[in-house]
Amino acid sequence: MEQSVAIGKVVTTHGVKGGMKVQPLSDNPERIKELIRVFVEKDGHSAARDVVEAFVHGRAWVIRLEGIDSCDAARELVGAMLTIPISERLPLPENSYYLDQIIGLDVYTVDGTYLGSIINVLETGSNDVYVVENKADGRQVLIPALKAVVKSIDLDTGRMEVDPPEGLL
Repeated sequence: MEQSVAIGKVVTTHGVKGGMKVQPLSDNPERIKELIRVFVEKDGHSAARDVVEAFVHGRAWVIRLEGIDSCDAARELVGAMLTIPISERLPLPENSYYLDQIIGLDVYTVDGTYLGSIINVLETGSNDVYVVENKADGRQVLIPALKAVVKSIDLDTGRMEVDPPEGLL
């Protein structure tokens, strides 16, 4: 079975016809309008459901799914995660990546020095910061996700090359 990615969490019901308010886990809230089918995952079970209606409502989504036609049926899904297959994620602009593509990359300097693997991505106001940990010595380095620092990313080989500013390491 193909890997899936969570796109939202059902937080409450909406209306009397089975609508659900969803907290988006996507940086692109408008993507809800393009969904045709989602997987509803709750209590270890997963079920595919066609999307009947979906729209942005403030900072949340409102979604109605096939077979969920009442407030009571929608209430049973509060807490459920909505997922899609990874292959159905929206394509990103060039040189943009999903977090799960970045986490786990091995990081090297441009002169070939191994720094470690990315274990986390910190989202700051201005730019992301990669948390790189060297498993051999437990040392962590914070690498700013800036074009001036990150010189290349190769997802096929799982490698990132950086040119850190003087004093960073």
